[in-house]
Amino acid sequence: MMNQQLKELISKELEQLHCSILLDEVKEKVRRLRGYGVKAAEIEAVLHEDDVLPPLKITRDFRIVLCSNRKMEIRMEPLVKAVFLLFLKHPEGIVLKHLTDHRKELMRLYARLRPYESTLRVEKSIDDVTNPMLNSINEKCTRIRKAFLGVIPENTAKYYFITGQRGEAKKILLPRELVEWEEEI
Repeated sequence: MMNQQLKELISKELEQLHCSILLDEVKEKVRRLRGYGVKAAEIEAVLHEDDVLPPLKITRDFRIVLCSNRKMEIRMEPLVKAVFLLFLKHPEGIVLKHLTDHRKELMRLYARLRPYESTLRVEKSIDDVTNPMLNSINEKCTRIRKAFLGVIPENTAKYYFITGQRGEAKKILLPRELVEWEEEI
């Protein structure tokens, strides 16, 4: 009896030691990847690639719906939603200081979300969002983040909001095969 307990104790200790060694190896490999310039978000995505992410549906009337066990609509005001849809359409990401290159596309999206808004107001809103000297785009990204964090935990939500390092392309990490567009926009 004592022999069996001793074997179990030794086995458990060896298992813990083995886990500790494996964790050290993972940390070292992550450090090496970072040294090669791999971004933290990419490493994080690989570490969580087996996590189940609910599919995202963009309806004909531009509702954003998470299709998990129970369907959840992610509510955003029209300009914030237009920014979200723009980034969702660009899986490669967009460098914020080059957002002006996407001004017309963003204008079309926003105009479809606010069809009765005056053209001047639409243009002013888009000018503010695409102006790299203003903080408007960062405010919109924060609102998108809050919209998702309001309904799902952060470890899942981070795949749905706009993320990226300063000065580099910002993007939505969600694999696009999980996105269903009821109507192409």
